[in-house]
Amino acid sequence: MDLTQTQSNLSLGFLSHSSTAPTPSRSLVSDDEPFSFQIDSSSRDAPPFPLQLMEKQTKDEVENEDRKSDDEVKEDDEGEEVEEFRILGHSMCLKRRRDGESLSSYSSSSKRASIEPPVGLESRQSAVRVWGNQPLCVADPDVFGIMEKEKQRQFKGIELIASENFVCRAVMQALGSHLTNKYSEGMPGARYYGGNQFIDEIETLCCERALAAFGLHSDNWGVNVQPYSCTSANFAVYTGLLLPGDRIMGLDTPSGGNTSHGYYTPNGRKVSGASIFFESLPYKINPQTGYVDYDKLEERALDFRPKILICGGSSYPREWDYARFRQIADKCGAVLMCDMAQISGLIAAKECVNPFDYCDIVTSTTHKSLRGPRGGIIFYRKGSKPRKRGILLTQGDGSDRFDFEEKINFAVFPALQGGPHNNHIAALAIALKQVVTPEYKAYMQQVKKNAQTLASALLRRNCKLVTGGTDNHLLLWDLRTLGLTGKNFEKVCEMCHITLNKIAIFDDNGTITPGGVRIGTPAMTSRGCLEADFETMADFLLRVVQITSTVQREHGKLQKAFLKGLQNNKDIVELRTQVEDFAKQFALPGLD
Repeated sequence: MDLTQTQSNLSLGFLSHSSTAPTPSRSLVSDDEPFSFQIDSSSRDAPPFPLQLMEKQTKDEVENEDRKSDDEVKEDDEGEEVEEFRILGHSMCLKRRRDGESLSSYSSSSKRASIEPPVGLESRQSAVRVWGNQPLCVADPDVFGIMEKEKQRQFKGIELIASENFVCRAVMQALGSHLTNKYSEGMPGARYYGGNQFIDEIETLCCERALAAFGLHSDNWGVNVQPYSCTSANFAVYTGLLLPGDRIMGLDTPSGGNTSHGYYTPNGRKVSGASIFFESLPYKINPQTGYVDYDKLEERALDFRPKILICGGSSYPREWDYARFRQIADKCGAVLMCDMAQISGLIAAKECVNPFDYCDIVTSTTHKSLRGPRGGIIFYRKGSKPRKRGILLTQGDGSDRFDFEEKINFAVFPALQGGPHNNHIAALAIALKQVVTPEYKAYMQQVKKNAQTLASALLRRNCKLVTGGTDNHLLLWDLRTLGLTGKNFEKVCEMCHITLNKIAIFDDNGTITPGGVRIGTPAMTSRGCLEADFETMADFLLRVVQITSTVQREHGKLQKAFLKGLQNNKDIVELRTQVEDFAKQFALPGLD
């Protein structure tokens, strides 16, 4: 019986069995009194009849009812019409008296119409809804509370870490989407699991947008968007192209390089997997100028004969001479690889020299100046090799075509990683769509303007910058002339809600000292800051210099004594208030 049909002649209502009339202060049906449904017919000849709701039967009552059922079936068939229907998900049985049957005789038998208890399937579905649809604040108030505090820290603070940025709401939505549920080991069209037809579409679209973002053609370049980070991407390149113990050469970490390019501490400790599984020898910057010393680089490369020569770094504020790198790589027979993690956004916006014109392989993170999710990406040459080049790594077999694609893809999976993070790949596709827009190019141009404004503001205040300025989004501040260490300065900045990071600085004799900080402009530019705002930030930073100098003078540079001097410091409290008032003027992308 379908009670929802408009043509039905029945209506459903409640009928109280209480003998007293309801009053305004009393409900029509109390919690403890019996009640029935009354079903009225619109037919004038048919009187209304009740449908009683029974209490849940006990086990004994059920057994007694079953024993009586055989005797009552015949009576039911002769005296009543029986129809089953559902109300609010519960099965109900409607028994209607036949013509001529008295209302009292029907009432005596109406006890058989009862609501059945929820079936097992409905109970399980309800349980899934309970745990599966709770918001974070209900499911885990502890984590939710910590996340809210982090949101406020980001909103009230000045973010000057060069490798950090803010993503848009669309990227956040993709990262927190149902795509995280799918397992999709393998490559599009060649997965280890079924049900990946739409995942394949997303990854294929992401690859197409990655090539488009950097102006590359699929005939000459391929791309893998599955690496979990740039470190993973770099190690996949080494794993795919080299044997254990083969040689690589990258910029020395204290000179601004990245540990994933290989690094040994002064006591010989191997810091990264690149140095554990492969033999690495670094090239360095000129300690007097801060620029890469290309002559010494070439000399060392010809002696060391690396199989992969790496350009790019984490803390280098100037352009890279990719043409010179190409010449050196060809002379020593090396594959030329660029790690453009820090400057990939500038390259995509054509705001700096393009490494794709010279390099065989290019890797990057996706979350820094690209403003995408946290992850890595690998571009590799494919097709015919240029005839004008010297002997490359893959030319030993006499082939005239690049063979990077299969080796690199196999290194990413199954050699090093499991299933890709599909939510990340979708979020990256969204970010890469934005990269090709005029608005993104304008954003990257503003990032450079802001960096140059900040550099000029510090130089006017007699501060020393490594290389004397910047060509990109970051600058390196040498604090030694101010008598400060990068570690102490970083700590005071953090207490004032300004975040940046300490770095090592080469002195004029080539000795490494922890006397500098790295500052970047992409994050605050994403929040809408312009040149005048970075002038204000320069004032804040100079105020931190004064506070740090005072505390060091009164308590010393040693960490324990210095930290004690920061406790209950009124100058820090005052500056923190000023920083927060300034930062709260600017929206937090995706979380307005």
